[in-house]
Formats: sequence, structure tokens, C-alpha cells
Amino acid sequence: MSRLRDPRVPTEEFDVPLTHRSPAPVQARPVAYGQRPATRFAAQPVPAARGPVGGHPAPGRPAPGHPMGAVPSIQRPAPRPTVSFLTVTEVAAIMRVSKMTVYRLVHGGELAAVRVGRSFRVPEPAVRDYLTGARTDVA
Repeated sequence: MSRLRDPRVPTEEFDVPLTHRSPAPVQARPVAYGQRPATRFAAQPVPAARGPVGGHPAPGRPAPGHPMGAVPSIQRPAPRPTVSFLTVTEVAAIMRVSKMTVYRLVHGGELAAVRVGRSFRVPEPAVRDYLTGARTDVA
């Protein structure tokens, strides 16, 4: 489909690409996770730098002219003991029972377990506690 040129319109108008004549808004592109969307018109203001360059003291250091006691000390939480989890199959092998027996114990509340997705994980101390409490003395 060819456009006929109007003799009353200057030739330069036809030489302008369509992107310059289109008033349609530009659609935003989807942004990947963790990325900022690119702005088309104005640049976003850059936050002031922290630390000695921006005039603020570095984290954990006192500001110049302030006593050392003015900075609150950061207290770290006590380290947690590592708890290892066992699968139902591993618990069944340790207890020398079937997996169905372990599932019955978990569903009955006799053996503590954590549900992860569609499977169960049993903490090692829970297995030891169950076996310790399940002992019977035959006299």
C-alpha cells in the first residue's frame, strides 16, 4: 500500500520515521527479579554515599568528636545447636520397623516430626527420646 504524496505538504515530513510521529505511549518491559525498571525520561536520584566519603561515619565506628561509649555495641545471638533431620526411611532403618510404622507414630503424635512439602523430617533427638521412653523392663 503506497502513500501518495500531497503536493501541499513539504517532502521532509515523509522522511521522518514513524517512531517520531507516533503519539502512542511506550509499553514498559517486564523486569527480572532483583532488577530495577529502566526509566525512559529522567534518571533516578542516586542516594548519598555512606561512610567517610558521604560525611557519615562507617557502621560500627564512632563519629568524630564523640566518645567511644556513645556507640551502642551490637550483641550477637547465641549460636544455636545444629539439629539434623532424618527421613522416614532413615528412621525406619534405625528403629528396624517399616516406614508405615513410622508414619503411624508421626500421625499419632508419638514421634515428633516436621512436614516439608509432602514429606516428613524427624529430628534426631526425637528418635532418641522415643526409643528411650519406649523401653520396657521384663522381670
